[in-house]
Order: sequence, then structure tokens, then C-alpha cells
Amino acid sequence: MIDSYRHKGQRRALVRLLSEKGITDEAVLSAINKVPRHFFFESSFEEHAYQDKAFPIGEGQTISQPYTVAFQSQLLQIRPGDKVLEVGTGSGYQACVLLEMGAKLYTIEYNEVLFHRTKSFLPSMGYQPHFFLGDGSKGLPHFAPFDKIIVTAGAPQIPLSLIDQLKVLGKLIIPVGDKKSQKMIRLTKQEELKVSKESFDNFSFVPLLGKEGWVK
Repeated sequence: MIDSYRHKGQRRALVRLLSEKGITDEAVLSAINKVPRHFFFESSFEEHAYQDKAFPIGEGQTISQPYTVAFQSQLLQIRPGDKVLEVGTGSGYQACVLLEMGAKLYTIEYNEVLFHRTKSFLPSMGYQPHFFLGDGSKGLPHFAPFDKIIVTAGAPQIPLSLIDQLKVLGKLIIPVGDKKSQKMIRLTKQEELKVSKESFDNFSFVPLLGKEGWVK
């Protein structure tokens, strides 16, 4: 795997584009500038790596659009050392960005093929989150509570299990809607039984599968 001057230049151009599109968190921009996104692409598709678009990775899944990754990461307001749950490991690109931002990351994937592929691949890049295979809509109760939770798939509603697993003052970022379009939601757990809700732009994610998502 080669990360050339050309690749680094393409990342800088991508960061400039994301900044122009409204991403202001310097930690997010710095992380995206560091993660070699072309490593997630076969060489024949490498020219797509630094375009601001999603791209198929097999198993009906995609590597998310860089703007979407940046937008969710910015909403999370990561502080170094935050204990973060990522629901939907997918390609692992979002996980790498969160790790570059200093998150202590727990990531769970529903699809067994993607789980094994990403679990073996990310360490070769130097990234070592805690990997889990299972129903991410139920979270990881044995490892809760979390400072932050990010869901990288579209949910029909907000899973109560994930709210329960947030620390007080913790944040949950999740796209909620139908299978075609979802609104990005940020929940902040103000007190143990009090949650505030903010709504942002519309996005289009693959469906969140599982007991508290779209049951497969």
C-alpha cells in the first residue's frame, strides 16, 4: 500500500472542498487529511477515492461519502480519549477518522463478511479499534456507558438501547427516516431521564439492520 505525494495532494484538495461545504472542525479536517482513503479501493477504482461521493464496497454496502463522514464526525464533538461506539463498521473508513481524532473506539458490524474483511484490514493500516460482530441496533451493553455513539446506517426510529448506553452529557448521532432518506439527528443526554434533540440535513444511508432497526 503506497501513499504517494499525489495521494496526499488529493486529500488536501478534498479537505479544502469539505471546508468550503461547511466543515469547520479542524480535528475532523485533520483526520480526513491523514486517512489514506484510496487504501479502501481496488487499484482499478482508485481514481474515485478522493471524490466526494459514496462508493460500493460489496455486500450491498458503501464506503460513505467523505462529506457525510465529516458531517457526522463534526456533530459528535469528539474529545481525545472519548469512549465512542460506532454502529456499522462497514469499510472501516469512518472508524479510522474517529481514531485519528483520538477516540477510544468500539465498533460493531452486522454483516459477517464485512466484519471479517475490515477486522483483518484496518490493523494493516495501523488502526486498532475494538471490533465486534452483532446487532448494533442493541449497542454493546457490556461495554457501556459511552461518551459518544455514532450510527452509520439509516434507522426507522432511535433505538432506546443506544440512549440507555449514553453517559450523562453524552451524544448520539443517528440518521432517522425511511429506507430512502433520513434526517440526521443529534441527541444529548442532559440528565439520566432527560434527552434533548436536534435535527440537521437529510442524507441517504443503507438501512440499519437488527432488532431495533429494520429487521432483516
